[in-house]
Amino acid sequence: MKILKAAVIGVGGISHEHITAYQKNPNVELYAFCDINEERLYQKAEKYGVAKERCFTDKDEMLAALPEIDIVSVTTWNSAHAECTIAALNAGKDVICEKPMAMNAEEARRMKEAADKNGRLLQIGFVRRYGNDCKVVKDFIDAGSFGDIYYAKATYLRRNGNPGGWFGDKSRSGGGPLIDLGVHVIDLVRYLLGKPQPVSVYGATFQKLYNRPTVKSQKGYTAADAKQNDICDVEDLASAMIRFNNGAVLSIEASFSLNIKKPEGDIQLFGTKAGCKLDPQVEIYTEMNDYMVNVAFDDDTALSFDGLFSNEINHFVDCVLNGTECIAPAQDGIDMMRILDAVYESARTGHEVIL
Repeated sequence: MKILKAAVIGVGGISHEHITAYQKNPNVELYAFCDINEERLYQKAEKYGVAKERCFTDKDEMLAALPEIDIVSVTTWNSAHAECTIAALNAGKDVICEKPMAMNAEEARRMKEAADKNGRLLQIGFVRRYGNDCKVVKDFIDAGSFGDIYYAKATYLRRNGNPGGWFGDKSRSGGGPLIDLGVHVIDLVRYLLGKPQPVSVYGATFQKLYNRPTVKSQKGYTAADAKQNDICDVEDLASAMIRFNNGAVLSIEASFSLNIKKPEGDIQLFGTKAGCKLDPQVEIYTEMNDYMVNVAFDDDTALSFDGLFSNEINHFVDCVLNGTECIAPAQDGIDMMRILDAVYESARTGHEVIL
């Protein structure tokens, strides 16, 4: 079987997950790096064993100099996703682009057009679709155990501030916790529901607490380029109600800064036969013999990050090599950007947005 030569554009924090997943895949050679930060570029090249002559600070130079590249991971900040992805697709490469797909739906559409025009695969990095918890819940949904799922709630709440660097800079991130954290749980719920289309959105965003730069508690993770006085012009809390064309409704909350006791992250689904919660273990709530019962699993069902990104990258490689149908295609990224655009527009106007 062919060994795919992989390039990574943007070797900041999240790139580590793509890089190590490529290194574990026997059908991939980690081949080239590109990053606008030359110092970081060569540090990462030495760390991961990529030859210096295959390291570039310009994506176009890399793509022109190394036509043998087969696949590309785009793991830059959000504002560069479209430009880098389109360049790689136009150079004839298959691409996996980290979430969110782009800064807005218009950019996302142009990315898909480039993929279609060049006959290449564009997979979007909706990594929660590859989680063990997702598989468990999807097995029950596919078996009809939940009946008609008509309502869902999802939260991804942090309290200590944004990670700094580009995360707080709207010109590079496109937004705050909604586009960074909320995208994960919105996508997971939509995927579990069978990918219904959004028809209307009502959203609200708040910028009250900002980045809490003086907070002494650890923030959990920070951007590679984070500094003490970084710009912070993104929301610190977003809330939305999303209605889908199958009648289901999703309530979503996401925050970087919020006065809560501890971080929260759970998903709840409510169906006519049963409901469930991922928090972090999967629990199922139903009725038997006219009694309310709660079902717990004997096995550990909490989301495991061990192998999570490898599952995603292995699927990408399988799609490229074997023509397997991609479970996170470009159209799903466009649909997500339409939702995010609508939340921000509703928050701006104070009115519901009809899609």
